[in-house]
Amino acid sequence: MARVDSLHNFGPCRRPARSGLPRRVATLSVHTSPLEQPGTGDAGGMNVYIVEVAKRVAQAGVEVEIFTRATASDLPPVVEMAPGVLVRHVTSGPFEGLAKEELPAQLCAFTTGVLRAEAAQAPGWYDLVHSHYWLSGQVGWLTKDRWGVPFVHTAHTLAKVKNLLLAAGDTPEPKARVIGEEQVVAEADWLIANTPTEARELIDLYGADLDRVAVVEPGVDLDRFCPPAAGSEDAARLAARRRFGLAPDAHVVAFVGRIQPLKAPDVLLRAAAELRTQDPETARRLVVAVCGGPSGSGLERPAALMELAAGLGISDAVRFLPPQPGDALADLYRAADLVAVPSYNESFGLVALEAQACGTPVVAAAVGGLVTAVRDGVSGVLVDGHDPVDWAHAIGRLLRAPGERARLAQGAVAHARNFSWNRTACGLLAIYREALSEHRARHVAASSAGVCS
Repeated sequence: MARVDSLHNFGPCRRPARSGLPRRVATLSVHTSPLEQPGTGDAGGMNVYIVEVAKRVAQAGVEVEIFTRATASDLPPVVEMAPGVLVRHVTSGPFEGLAKEELPAQLCAFTTGVLRAEAAQAPGWYDLVHSHYWLSGQVGWLTKDRWGVPFVHTAHTLAKVKNLLLAAGDTPEPKARVIGEEQVVAEADWLIANTPTEARELIDLYGADLDRVAVVEPGVDLDRFCPPAAGSEDAARLAARRRFGLAPDAHVVAFVGRIQPLKAPDVLLRAAAELRTQDPETARRLVVAVCGGPSGSGLERPAALMELAAGLGISDAVRFLPPQPGDALADLYRAADLVAVPSYNESFGLVALEAQACGTPVVAAAVGGLVTAVRDGVSGVLVDGHDPVDWAHAIGRLLRAPGERARLAQGAVAHARNFSWNRTACGLLAIYREALSEHRARHVAASSAGVCS
């Protein structure tokens, strides 16, 4: 394994000086729009990341223009998402019915739309391009060469890692994606990893240059996702439970995320069934709240989780909720005794961080970025593997121990305070400044060499 103690880690941060920053950044998000509701389809933590970072980068005086694929004919070409942040809808392929796996065939059309948008502006309109996910990285690689600007890339997920940690019955990521990611890693000026774990994966699995990998941890909206005021915890929890029709005395364990094998909500349901065998008295009050919509390979059988609950005989203990907007989602976290994140892989685990910020302990799989997002024994519990028996034991133990949950709740709030979107944006701005400085130095060196020759 590569050493990561020498990796660039931009945090904690001070607000960067304006000098040396780009005037305008082209942000690429081909397969999912920052305007979409997270929790269904292809919208998830990456959407939240792009939105929150873009707003704060703009507040620092850097304009952000986000390019994404148009998915409806009535979408306006340009939408102002926030002051200083524009979303540009690029027509590339049919508006609807196009799966993420089919998008590589539309990258040429998408790239053309991006280049035309730049060509309509004054020369040098964009100072830097930042792509998210490998599809966007393919476009970023081309725009880097066409515009002569630095290219920064954030992978968010990696095919080789997903294939190593594949859920049973799930579909492996195709070879075309693996090759595409290798190309992007080779071409990017800077690679941004969410955690040291992801940095090691980029270096060890993709051969990334240690000197071009920086760790910038995602954050959480600490104003929205926060615990109830001291002394009002019980009243706030009861109010939140009323909002979702949850019994005041229930043991509520929540799952929040897209419904697909990678996220492993089935592990939680199987654990709930196992808990009925291990501890019928605790299980009698158990309610599993599943919040999210089908995504990825889960679209092939959108009712599979409901069918599983019925097959396990626990339909009476499972509540299915649609994806929730921000404030409602915060209430769902507060309504829960525990939030479960049993994913087979997470580059970070934004749900875990949001839940902890609300004062709710997390039970999570000890994989990927969740090892960073959850502090084992302090803000929650990490479970090795995905055996429902182990998960039932971990969940049951905490449900039977309100004092332990209260201790973890305090640790969860304290741990989450170490992360903020302001901190993330500061880290990105530091990389932007470094990328521009290096780019200008290369340009000066090349010009000098030309004069000397």
